[in-house]
Amino acid sequence: MELGNQNHTSVSEFLLLGFSQNSEDQPMLFGVFILMFVVTVLGNLLIILAISCDSHLHTPMYFFLSNLSFTDICFISTTIPKMLVNIQTHSKSITYAGCITQMYFFMVFGGMDTFLLTMMAYDRFVAICHPLHYSVIMNPQLCGLLVLVSWCLSFSYSLIQSLLMLRLSFCTNWVLQHFYCELAQALTLACSDTLVNHILLYMVTGLLGFVPFSGILFSYTRIVSSILRIPSTDGKHKAFSTCGSHLSVVSLFYGTGLGVYLSSDVSSSSQKGMMASVMYTVVTPMMNPFIYSLRNREIQRALEKLFGRILINYKIFTGRILKQNPIEQ
Repeated sequence: MELGNQNHTSVSEFLLLGFSQNSEDQPMLFGVFILMFVVTVLGNLLIILAISCDSHLHTPMYFFLSNLSFTDICFISTTIPKMLVNIQTHSKSITYAGCITQMYFFMVFGGMDTFLLTMMAYDRFVAICHPLHYSVIMNPQLCGLLVLVSWCLSFSYSLIQSLLMLRLSFCTNWVLQHFYCELAQALTLACSDTLVNHILLYMVTGLLGFVPFSGILFSYTRIVSSILRIPSTDGKHKAFSTCGSHLSVVSLFYGTGLGVYLSSDVSSSSQKGMMASVMYTVVTPMMNPFIYSLRNREIQRALEKLFGRILINYKIFTGRILKQNPIEQ
């Protein structure tokens, strides 16, 4: 059948055009993104290990931070490894099942990031505005329940949107001008009716963008109001310092993420759109460990203890090896 008759074919794979069609640029892109991927994974793993190994950090704030680090590792792992494989194999294809799977997990971990940042803002609100009731309000049961509900919501929405994608049929154009399977762009390739998909996409994007961000703004409005009533300068500085790292991460995540979806100049199919997507899908997860380790003294002390333990264990291990295999003089 001719293309003009809207032939609905069974799609077996999509093509991800990525950043550059020039073969000379591929080694540089591979080097840059594999470096960012390794730094992100190692940095966030160190944050998780530091928090788990230091009993002083077994508090709600660091419980949420360790979950955020885990989510960031998963978030970047949904997109970058496939792009690196395609660059290395000089291929641009991704299977239909692989594309749907990538969309699913991208939505799961992207949604979890917004929920966790909101929970961390609420934690700081309770700590500063209601310090006497902090341990009662932010109890382990509530923290665990908040994270569990967030995971359930993220998994549920992503599953619904993925199932709705499976019912769509596609025309002969299966080219995605992106470095990963972006939902909104994939919907533009469908030949069948996508009204329900778009309604759900805009509703959830609005809810995940507006509701958590509104909660963060409300929390920090109350926090700033409470801090300004503190009489001593040292007290104000100490209170602000406990929020600095989280506020930096929120600004980076929402500033870049909302820029992708709200800017009229950035379309999902443009080079500029892909660069904006890199900022919140790759750069933000990579920067989170640096922001928290550089601005948070408790994390710094925990990392020092962690490295100290690793060094001691390494010396013990190498000492045993040398004893078992002495070098003859």
